[in-house]
Amino acid sequence: MARPVTREVKLKNGFYIELRRRGENRGIKIWRESHDQIKMAIKRYENMYDVHYVGEVKNGKVINS
Repeated sequence: MARPVTREVKLKNGFYIELRRRGENRGIKIWRESHDQIKMAIKRYENMYDVHYVGEVKNGKVINS
């Protein structure tokens, strides 16, 4: 069993989506550099996962969602 994370995760600048299995509360975050790339990723994963758009991140904070 692994130890839990003790510090916050610093997100890179860019755009994020969160992929969740159907019915689950937590998922994984996917990062892309541009808004066009994130739109293509949403189309790619929407058939297999619940896709939630997180927004654009700058300096570790979500600017728009």
